[in-house]
Formats: sequence, structure tokens, C-alpha cells
Amino acid sequence: KKGLFEEADGGTLFLDEISEMSINLQAKLLRVLETNIFIKPGDSKETQVDLRIIAATNKNIEEEIIKEMFRNDLYYRISTFVLNLPPLRERKEDITILAENFIKLFSKKFNKPIFNINPEFHIKLIMHPFPGNVRELRNVCERAVILSENGNINSKYLPQEFFLSSSNFTNSDNILSLNELEKQHIQKVLSLTENNKNKAADLLGIGLTTLYRKIEQYEIKQI
Repeated sequence: KKGLFEEADGGTLFLDEISEMSINLQAKLLRVLETNIFIKPGDSKETQVDLRIIAATNKNIEEEIIKEMFRNDLYYRISTFVLNLPPLRERKEDITILAENFIKLFSKKFNKPIFNINPEFHIKLIMHPFPGNVRELRNVCERAVILSENGNINSKYLPQEFFLSSSNFTNSDNILSLNELEKQHIQKVLSLTENNKNKAADLLGIGLTTLYRKIEQYEIKQI
């Protein structure tokens, strides 16, 4: 039976949560990465592979190395390119776009068309710290679609923790007006679509005329 390394020969192998790997297994992984050779259990001959490794973790690897929970030689071997993805609470401008994407996904999955999303729903999402990051947002959107009635999604479909003051207003500086929130969202969509207003209007779920009006209203600079 082929293992993952053999199956990925000539391609890419994704190792999620690599920091959870035991020290002994890390040593074995390092040896395979250095030599591109391993011996399968019960076999007596070597198997050679050629593949690319992409690894991910939600921990601070440097701290794990200091605590001797992660081998520094393995880290240096896999860290040719390092991409740091900030937590969702540090990129709040992405929350609305991600939420709408998830809602469309689950709307189709459960065959429940969604025609309207109450602005307060988005505001509650943006003010939430999201300790579970994108996975938590995805689950929240799935819950909202399941509970939705008559094609409407309201903040009442959010879990209880979204209504706790300690969760939503930990920093009053982060509280934005609805107009400012809408302005930032439109700017983000225009940037993503490279200023293609037809695509932007489609993503925003508004008419092209409405988009032009809001661009003028909020004095949004053209790209």
C-alpha cells in the first residue's frame, strides 16, 4: 500500500499542524526531506521520491523550538519560504467578504436561497474576536443559513457569545459606523476586482448604478 509520500511523488504534499508531530517523527521526516528516500514498514528496499512540501501550523514555531517541542534543524529545512497569515481579528476587512462567500456556499448546499443579510449581522461578525479564526466564521455562517427563514439572515442567528459585551467591544477604537463599514467593504471589493465595477457590483449584490452612487457618496478614490 502506498503512503502519502509515495502518492505525492512528483507533486506536492501538504502537512497540516506540523507542530503537533512528535520529536521522533520529526527526526524521521527530516531524514526523508534530506535524502528523498525512505523504507516502508515491512519492506527491505528503499523508496525514492521527489516532491514539494507545504507545511502549516497555528503555533509560533520559534517558541516551540525554545521549548524543545520542535526541532530547529527541521524548521530550517522546511522554512525556505514562510507565509504568515494574520488571525482574522487582525484583518477585519476580510470578514464580510469571507462571510458572504460562506453564506453562498451553504445556501447552495442546503438549497436555501438567501436574499437579504441584515447589516447588524455583518457588524456583529466584525466586532467578534474570532478565536477560532476562519473555521469559526465558516461554522457561524453555516449555522445562520440553517436557521434562516424566508431568505433572510439576521443577527439573532448568531451564537450567544456574539452578544457579550466583552467579546464585541474589547476595544472601542474598533467600533465603526455602518457607513464607514460599507465604505471599507466597497473599497475592498473594488481592489479585489481591480476596479471592475461590473464584477464589484455583482459581488456586492447591488446594481451598477447603486455602486456608482455609493462611490460618489463615500468619495472612494478610483484605482
